[in-house]
Amino acid sequence: MSYLTESRKIEILMMIGYGDRARTQCEVVRLFRETHPDLPPLNQGTISKIEAQYREIGHVRKVPSKRLAVVDDDTKLNLLLALKENPITSARQLAHDSNLNHKTVLKILKYEKKRPYKMQAVQELLEDNPDRRCVGFLFPPDLQ
Repeated sequence: MSYLTESRKIEILMMIGYGDRARTQCEVVRLFRETHPDLPPLNQGTISKIEAQYREIGHVRKVPSKRLAVVDDDTKLNLLLALKENPITSARQLAHDSNLNHKTVLKILKYEKKRPYKMQAVQELLEDNPDRRCVGFLFPPDLQ
């Protein structure tokens, strides 16, 4: 509901009123439609959410849904030292060892320009496996 700015939410709270002069949500919906006919109509659920947010938090400003993880420098340093001691440790294992979220560890490593790599077993090419070996690239005669 991008059309509900902070000032419009405050206006809705003023329409609701307080004490024995409080209006019902149906009356507020009707009054808002009369006041702002150019805006999309409100429903009672929206008014209920605005009122509940005001009663719970004390304001109607937009509340950020995600809070950024605050990691101090010591934790970052310990994380980087653990990665230096064992460079094949996965990012998930680093997160588990340092009691951090996996995505937080990835953000720290990205900020520090470290790339988490996990060792994976690959198949070895032996002498008796000619079908798995690359023969080589043959250059066209004009490039030699």
